[in-house]
Amino acid sequence: MDEQEVVQAYRSYIERFEAAVGPSELGQFVKHRSRLVKKLRYEEFASKYREFDEMARAYQESLERGDTINDLVVKVLRESADELFLPSPVD
Repeated sequence: MDEQEVVQAYRSYIERFEAAVGPSELGQFVKHRSRLVKKLRYEEFASKYREFDEMARAYQESLERGDTINDLVVKVLRESADELFLPSPVD
């Protein structure tokens, strides 16, 4: 994943965030899907987004192979999706 993709993903994240909970300051915590989540600065987002993307790809590959998925992996993916205001790949 190149930097331009991450920049575009961050712009989309800000739009999703503000559409879901309204405007707020970077670093502020808000309630989303029964969890407190922080409005991430770009550097925080980039790290979490890359990690989420890698996990989601690994999850999809596991499903395609027919592997058994650990409940902890599902939980982590759901929580990460919530934090990034993305649809969960496990729902």
